[in-house]
Amino acid sequence: MSAIMALFIIGAMLLAAEVFVPGGILGVLAALALLAGVVLTFIEYGANAGWLAIGVALALAAFTLWLEFFILPKTPLGRRLFLKAEIKGASQPPLAERDMVVGQTGMADTMLAPSGYVVIAGKRYEAYSRSGLIAKGEAIRVVELDNFRLIVQKN
Repeated sequence: MSAIMALFIIGAMLLAAEVFVPGGILGVLAALALLAGVVLTFIEYGANAGWLAIGVALALAAFTLWLEFFILPKTPLGRRLFLKAEIKGASQPPLAERDMVVGQTGMADTMLAPSGYVVIAGKRYEAYSRSGLIAKGEAIRVVELDNFRLIVQKN
């Protein structure tokens, strides 16, 4: 009985530590510890106790995850661990500006070999050169839009 209890406690502790050590390794080890506890329960105490152990393992995992995702973020430690800031920026113009950018001229802000950055109407965008190498400072023209960048050519 003590080995089963130890495996359940170790599983819960490893699952809780997963918040502090990302990567999934501790979560996998926690699942293995809980599974080993359930298997030992089936072996030592039979099917009824084994099914109860499965329920306890699932409840323990759910409770630990609830603590991590709903209680921990409200604590001073949790506020330092979880990110709340948003990154605002775009590598291409917003949808409202998309049609206005095609056909515009600008200047290469970096060398495009074939990717780099261009400045169009005072804004910096990621671009791809359709005409190969474009040196920094050369005039460019936007010919079309890709998902995440402008397609440009020498002007």
